[in-house]
Amino acid sequence: MKKRVLTGLQPTGVITLGNYIGAIKQMIEFQEEYDSYIFIADMHAITINQDPIELRNNIKSLVALYMACGIDFNKNTIYIQSDNPYIANISWMLECNTYYGELSRMTQFKDKSKKNANFTSGLLTYPVLMAADILAMDTDYVPVGIDQKQHVELARDIAIRYNKKYGETFKIPEPIIKSTGTKIMDLQYPDKKMSKSSENQKGVIRLLDDLNVVRKKIMSATTDSEMVVKFDTVNKPGISNLINIYSSLTNKSIKEVESEFKDSNYGNFKTKVADVVVDVLSDIQNKYNEIINGDKIDEILDHGMLKNIEISKVFYEKMKKSIGLGRK
Repeated sequence: MKKRVLTGLQPTGVITLGNYIGAIKQMIEFQEEYDSYIFIADMHAITINQDPIELRNNIKSLVALYMACGIDFNKNTIYIQSDNPYIANISWMLECNTYYGELSRMTQFKDKSKKNANFTSGLLTYPVLMAADILAMDTDYVPVGIDQKQHVELARDIAIRYNKKYGETFKIPEPIIKSTGTKIMDLQYPDKKMSKSSENQKGVIRLLDDLNVVRKKIMSATTDSEMVVKFDTVNKPGISNLINIYSSLTNKSIKEVESEFKDSNYGNFKTKVADVVVDVLSDIQNKYNEIINGDKIDEILDHGMLKNIEISKVFYEKMKKSIGLGRK
């Protein structure tokens, strides 16, 4: 039997080419190796104020985009966090077995609370909700970036404490630290990571950007005056970034890319990079439009919801009984 892996996705913001190359491609690999569960963390999103209409639209759009990128609904159980009525109840029972000191030491809480004096209590307690997501799905592995490892460690601590107090209930999950993959940098400021929140949007490629705009962004990417297509992140960060993009999307090694363009000028090289990016994004966008305008998403999410509820209900009933809640 395959080990179960759980991935949560925030339904806010946009998905960039950097996200696709650095993260989504790894998720596609996971779906072959694991019993993969993916949920849209809409309850996590409301720790800060969200526009209700925009949030709801983002949920289905995000599912459609990930599927268009290669996330196979036949190999993943995909569901929306808030569709499960048991998760918040499980989270509350776990919250009552979690200490304030543990939550106040969370790095993200300390960083975000410093920036906003009027933060909600949800910002403090959402790591417990994350623990509920993980533990209630009988999860073996949770892929996280190094900045999120602390939250998986908290989930482990809560599970161990609960098991000791009330008897064996939860599996102790393990983090999978995401390989950094290929880090894609800003096209205009190649010393910075490509970010959806960048002030200069000319350096950011979104998966749903107009393809003509995408081509212009690549053709105007920052390079250098040497006119040699060579990978050197220190002296040639702009060209190195374009090499990374081309290499990742064509599955060619850095050396192969250097060899292919050893006699090319930057204009020709950029044109080839743009051709590859536009070709990949065109395929993603065509698939996205088919999915978002079809009726398959609701069917997929309904199926995921039922599986999610079936598994978590068992934990909810067991916890309720062991803690002493209810009539029997």
